[in-house]
Parts: sequence; structure tokens; C-alpha cells
Amino acid sequence: MRSTIGISVSAPATTVFDLARQVERWPELLPHYRSVTVRSRDATAIVADMRAVRRFGPIAIPVAWRSRTWSEATDADDLRLRFVHVGGPTKGMDVTWHIRPTSGASCSASIEHDFTRHLPLLGDELFPRIVDRWFVRPIAGRTLTAFKKLAET
Repeated sequence: MRSTIGISVSAPATTVFDLARQVERWPELLPHYRSVTVRSRDATAIVADMRAVRRFGPIAIPVAWRSRTWSEATDADDLRLRFVHVGGPTKGMDVTWHIRPTSGASCSASIEHDFTRHLPLLGDELFPRIVDRWFVRPIAGRTLTAFKKLAET
């Protein structure tokens, strides 16, 4: 299953990219992130345990996963952040952020999630659809909205 969520930002693409690629700082920057614990780091990527909450009204459901994360800044017209989930219920999810300049000093930021998980008797699509609808889209939407607010101030 592939899904995309996006937002327009009245700030330069490099501003959004520089904020978002500081994954270790997400708990400081994003109210729904509880912790990011770096497990390993090499010259190109980090592997981190990420914890956030998904609110259903007054109820906060904790979510957690381990991700290999890196940034790709070789194309100024498509700055990318990459996340491959290597642990947790979403293991195998491939996430790509695209931060693209638009007119003036504005940009668009979108997040693509590509996820398949086979469940016996239920197939490949049921679990990914549930995860996308009830967790990925709400959390990604809050993340984009928070980075928009930070970049525009």
C-alpha cells in the first residue's frame, strides 16, 4: 500500500529540510513525539528508536518503531528524508519525504509511505490499510503541520 500526505509551507525548502532532518530533536520540536533514541550512527545514516503518541480524543495511544534514517540533499529541487522501518509493527515500511521549492520563498512538503505486511488468512493489504488510516496519516499530518508552523515563524 502506498499513501502520500502533503502540505504547502510559506518558507524556503532548505529551512524545512534543515529542521526536519534533525531527527534526534523531534521530541523537542514536535508535541506528539515522546523520544528518539539513537542506537547507531555511521557516516550516512542513523538507526533510532522512535516513540510518539496517536490521540483518539482524550486517549493517547503510544506508538513505537525503529528506523534507519538518512537525508538526501543532492537535488535542490527535491530534498529528501528517508526512513526505513527496521523494527516494530511497521517493519519494512519505506518512507520518503519530498521537500520541493515552489514559487517565491515557499515549498511543498510531502511524505510517501510504502508498506506491505502479510497476515495469514487476511492477506497483504488489511494491516497496512489500518495502520495508514488510523496511525500513519494522523501522525504524519501532525508532523507536517508542526514543521510548517516552525518553518514559517
